[in-house]
Amino acid sequence: MADGGTASPSKSDRAEDAVTAVHEHPAFRLAARGGFAVNGLLHILIGALALAIAHGTTGGDDADQGGALRSIAESPGGVLVLYVVLVGLLALGLWLVVEAFLENRPRPTPDKRWLKTGVTLAKGLVYLALCAPVVSVLMGVSSESDEDVQEVSAFLLRTPGGVFVLIAGAAIMLGIGGYFVVKGVKRRFLDDIRLPRSPLDRGVTALGVAGYTAKGVALAAVGGLLATAAISTDASEAGGIDDALRMIAALPFGTVLLTIVGGGLIAYGVYCFARARLARL
Repeated sequence: MADGGTASPSKSDRAEDAVTAVHEHPAFRLAARGGFAVNGLLHILIGALALAIAHGTTGGDDADQGGALRSIAESPGGVLVLYVVLVGLLALGLWLVVEAFLENRPRPTPDKRWLKTGVTLAKGLVYLALCAPVVSVLMGVSSESDEDVQEVSAFLLRTPGGVFVLIAGAAIMLGIGGYFVVKGVKRRFLDDIRLPRSPLDRGVTALGVAGYTAKGVALAAVGGLLATAAISTDASEAGGIDDALRMIAALPFGTVLLTIVGGGLIAYGVYCFARARLARL
C-alpha cells in the first residue's frame, strides 16, 4: 500500500492503460479511418472490373482484390498508393484487434459482450489478412485467388474428412453473405456510423443498403461454388470472388444481374469512404 492508502497500479493495469492510450491516440484513429477509405477504393475497382466482365470489356484482370491491386500497381504512382493501402489496412486491422481486447476487459457486473468481441476480433483479423496480397504485389509476387481456392479445395478433397471441412467453409461463406445482405436490407450498418442530419444522410443510407446487399450476394456466390465443389468432389468447381461474379454473368439475365452487383460493389466502396469520416471509432 502507498502512504495515501491506495494500491499502486499493477503491471497489467499499466499495460492496459498503455494499450488504451495507443488505441485512443488521434493518429492511430486517423490511420484506422484511412483503412475504411482504402477498402472503399478496392471495392470500387472490383466493382468496375465486375462491370467490365458483365459487358465483355475486361482487359484480363480478375474482379477480386488481386485484380484491383494489380490495377493500382500498373497506374502512375501506383506503388506509393499500394503502400498507403497497406498502412490503412494494417492500421484498421490492429485498431479492431485492440478494440476487441479492450471490449473483453473484466467488468464488475456480468456483461454478455463476448459475441461483439468475437465479431470485432474477426473483422480485425480479416483486415490484417488483406495485407498479405498487398505485400505480394509490392514484392512482385502475384497469385490468382481463384487458383489458390481451387488448390486448397483439391487438398481438402484428397484429405480424409476434408470434404466436410470444405462443406463447412461453404456454409460459413453462405452465412457471411447472408449476414451482409441482412445488414444491408435492415440497415443495421447505421449502428456503425454517426449519420449526420443533413441531405446526405439518405444518400449514405442508400449506398449502404445497395453496397452491403451486393457484397453479400457476391460472398454467397463464393459459398455456392465451394458447396458445388464439395458435392461434386471436383476442386475445379471452387473459386473466389472473380469466379463467383463470372458465374453470375453466366446465369439467365446474367449481364443485368452482374451489372447490378458490380454497381452495388461500387456503391459499397463509396459508402466505405463515407464511413471513413462517419465511423464510430
